Amino acid sequence: MADIHPLLAFALTSFVIEITPGPNMTYLAALSLSSGTRAGFAAVGGIALGLMTYGVIAALGLAAVIESSPLLYGLLRWGGVLYLLWLAWEAWSGQTDGASDRGSDSERPWPAFRRGLITNLLNPKAAVFYLTILPEFVRPDAGSVVSQTLVLSLLYVAIATLIHAVIVTLAGALQSTIDVANNRRPIRAAFALALVGIAVWFAVTTGQPR
Repeated sequence: MADIHPLLAFALTSFVIEITPGPNMTYLAALSLSSGTRAGFAAVGGIALGLMTYGVIAALGLAAVIESSPLLYGLLRWGGVLYLLWLAWEAWSGQTDGASDRGSDSERPWPAFRRGLITNLLNPKAAVFYLTILPEFVRPDAGSVVSQTLVLSLLYVAIATLIHAVIVTLAGALQSTIDVANNRRPIRAAFALALVGIAVWFAVTTGQPR
């Protein structure tokens, strides 16, 4: 039983972190409202892969390199900001997931998956999470640190994915009530503005690695 408690504590910590509004949550809600649940769930998959990638990086000790290098951290940070602004432009100009009719969107989950993945890979704060919070729950006397880091990473990604899936489901249900022909352009515009807001939020919250 003693070995279970750290996992429960980490699960609770991860849950609290993930239910706090952040860029991923806002992006998924906006995407699902503009493009429906299929695009939303595809983005959830991309985000999960991005988060798990950082978990593997942390297990290999490479996350510390990102945190300790102002240049690398800055490149990731501003790359993420510019990428979000580019997605906003695509949405505004009608080239993103919400650009075409709803039937077309439902057949193109790959772009949403790719964008969710890239956005998270360009988020240096993801690496910092695995350096500042996750290590607190690793017990050097309980076996391989690498194995424990990977297990905790899987648990974190599972919790984040579940919460993200709920957001997509709720936003997608609302989307079905407002996605009519006359509303598509305003929805795309709102999605673009939301992405700009996320970019600003991203820039502010990733300002310093510590």
